[in-house]
Amino acid sequence: MEKRRVVITGLGAVTPIGNTIEELWKNLVEGNSGIDYVTKVNKDDFPAKVAGEIKDWDPSLYIDKKEAKRMDLFTQYAVAAAKMAIDDAELDITEDVAPRVGVWVGSGIGGMATYEEQFHKFLGKGYRRVSPFFVPMLIPDMAAGQISIQFGAKGINNCSVTACASGANSIGDAFKVIQRGDADIMITGGAEAPLTNMAFAGFSSARALSFNDDPKTASRPFDKNRDGFVMGEGSGILILETLESAQKRGATIYAEIAGYGSAGDAYHITSPAPEGEGAARAMTQAIEDAGVNGDEIEYINAHGTSTELNDSFETMAIKQVFGNHANQLAVSSTKSMTGHLLGAAGAVEAIACIKALGDNILPPTINYETPDPDCDLDYVPNKAKNKDINVTLSNSLGFGGHNVSLIFKKYK
Repeated sequence: MEKRRVVITGLGAVTPIGNTIEELWKNLVEGNSGIDYVTKVNKDDFPAKVAGEIKDWDPSLYIDKKEAKRMDLFTQYAVAAAKMAIDDAELDITEDVAPRVGVWVGSGIGGMATYEEQFHKFLGKGYRRVSPFFVPMLIPDMAAGQISIQFGAKGINNCSVTACASGANSIGDAFKVIQRGDADIMITGGAEAPLTNMAFAGFSSARALSFNDDPKTASRPFDKNRDGFVMGEGSGILILETLESAQKRGATIYAEIAGYGSAGDAYHITSPAPEGEGAARAMTQAIEDAGVNGDEIEYINAHGTSTELNDSFETMAIKQVFGNHANQLAVSSTKSMTGHLLGAAGAVEAIACIKALGDNILPPTINYETPDPDCDLDYVPNKAKNKDINVTLSNSLGFGGHNVSLIFKKYK
């Protein structure tokens, strides 16, 4: 049976560098950072002082006020990004098509702020003061659930929870749902709102966060002086649909999604496998799935977290997979500007790949000052590059040993 071709027809995003696709892309191309001193927790309580926060958030622009109060922030971000993507795709989810429109949106943590807030109420005033909406606000699948409810999508409804690979896994899984014929259209991506005391405490205690006190330079993927990731929040949503459906609707096609690789490290709860062995297998799998040659890939949006092990091991994995072609590849980490959006990262970075294909511009890795002998590829340092590209790959790697690679092609 011939695989159905799957294209991207709509995009939406809420990020630390813009609450629209236009703003996000403009800031990525210009190399503008959205990282600043954290305000959602008291920075004096933690060794990590900076974060990628959403600015000027007004959920009422996208969601009924009463409904919004019953959603954790991560769900608000997801519903808003979904509304943008649906509008962008000019998608009308009528009763006729609803059973063939699915939702697959991931989150690594879910409603962490809700959990903290309600736990304090429970400790102080007992169970009666805990909100009846506590559980539906907390659970990570509620972003997908609410998107389905708000927009009337009645097809497959799911959520991948694979830590920092959640958004990418969700897109890959949604792609496969369409390819095998179980839906014609999927609303997919990731969402996260982890800027809470406990998240700061946990990641600080694990020494995973950057303790760099200068917000603008704290996230420095592949730089010798990197010292940890910067936590961010937000959501990225894509509309995937069969080529046939897109053509029938006369939809604008941004790009084609062609390959998906997903592999487990079977190694360690937080550390990547030595030399990025699992990441290498995910990339190889995605290349085989896409039916392309490795040397056709011209740009990789790296997981590039700005942590010591990730950046060096991911570099090794790229060299292992691409051999000599690794030296011709452009590899950048947009986390240098957005921070690490955890379960939303893969979705926002997929959008960066899709926009890069459309505009033939490679977004940079900013704050790249001191080369690291272990990281010696072309990381598109500090300034975007104009380059005619046809195939891109995006990596997302998560605690628990989850490795995901997605391949996007120019639509032809």
